[in-house]
Order: sequence, then C-alpha cells, then structure tokens
Amino acid sequence: MLVLGAGPGLGMSVAHRFGKEGYAVALISRSDKRHSDYLQALDATGVDAAAFTGDAADPAQLRVAVDAARKHFGRIDVGYYGPAAMMSLAGDISTLDGAGAEEALRSVVPGVEFASLLIPELTERGSGGLLFAGGLSSVVPMPALGGLALAAAALRNYAITLNAALQPAGVYAGTITIGGLIERGDIHGAMQANPDLFGDISASTLNPDDLADTIWRLYAEGASAEAVINALAA
Repeated sequence: MLVLGAGPGLGMSVAHRFGKEGYAVALISRSDKRHSDYLQALDATGVDAAAFTGDAADPAQLRVAVDAARKHFGRIDVGYYGPAAMMSLAGDISTLDGAGAEEALRSVVPGVEFASLLIPELTERGSGGLLFAGGLSSVVPMPALGGLALAAAALRNYAITLNAALQPAGVYAGTITIGGLIERGDIHGAMQANPDLFGDISASTLNPDDLADTIWRLYAEGASAEAVINALAA
C-alpha cells in the first residue's frame, strides 16, 4: 500500500487500516520530519512500513519516491492519493479569473501523475487499485472555496472516470468525498487551538479512522467508485 501525502490525520489512518489487512505500507510525504514517529506507530501494530521523501507537485521527485517504494517492497498493489488541499486557491468564485482557474486545475496534475506511475503495473497484473480523497465542494456548491471547488470536481471526475476505464482490466479506482474537518489533521489542530477565531468545531469533525474504514470498504467491495461523507449538513 502506497500512501502519498502521509499526514497525522487521514493518511496515517489509511496506512493503519490497510496494514491491519496485511498490507506492507510505503509512506511518501514532502518532508521526513515526522517519518520516524509514523514508522514507530506502524511498527507498534505489526505493520511492515518504510517512508520516502518526495513532493507530489514535483514530477521528478514523485517518480523517484515511487520507484524507491517499489524497489523496497518489490511491487505496489494499491495507491492512495491524499495531499492537503491548497488553501491559497480559496476565494469568492465569482471573482475567479482565467489565470486563477488555470492554477486551480494545475493542482490536479499531481494526482493524475501519481496514477500514471502505478497504472501500468496494476493493469499488467490485473489487480489492485487507486484511491483518492477529495472535498465536498466537488458535489455541493461552496462559492467561498473558489478555485478549490474546480480542483475538487476535476479530481473527483478523474477518479470516477478512471474506475470505468480500469474495471475491464480488473483494477479499481475510487474516491472518498469529504465534508468536514478531519481529526488529528494539521488543519483541525490549528483550528482547535484557536477557539476564539473558529468557535466550536466539534460538530463538523470526522474521525479519520472511520474515514479510512470507508476507504477500505470502497476498495475491498469494489461496488462503488465513490463514498460521500458530510459532517457539514444542517
């Protein structure tokens, strides 16, 4: 199991969930500062894991990291793509111009690049899968998110369409569409530390372990290309 965008929230929960099913886990993130803690946590539960450094936005770094993970474990069976959203893309969508739209859509490129590095191996074996995590603005109008909504919609469409393309080869693709703050994640931590600014966020939080379980079931059952989890509904 290859986890790209490994973080303390959903990324690590996905690593633990697949590790529980017997998968070895390769973690990739742009900084190695937390790798030691991540690997210790996985080792404590009996998961064989290794970590590699690579920026998803840099194609050369991404390729090197994926190749290193493949060399270390011998093969990659499942890839999870979950780098943090680029909050700089947020803003009133009615003020978005062509340049902003181009920047937003460019943020989807790393996800496609990641998939392209794994698809040949997966289709050759006729098994495995690709999993993506995206935001609720891909299916629910959220004007304040601006370019983020474009990016989320594009990534969601890519994952669902990719599933249709890969199914005949025996390979799964799917996405979890998330509306809410993910506990233990960096954004959740920052907001929780500033209650005067953000107020009570407990009603809109989601347990990453529950989300990881949903991701596992998407892959294991293969019946649907998407699960929508919304903690923001009134």
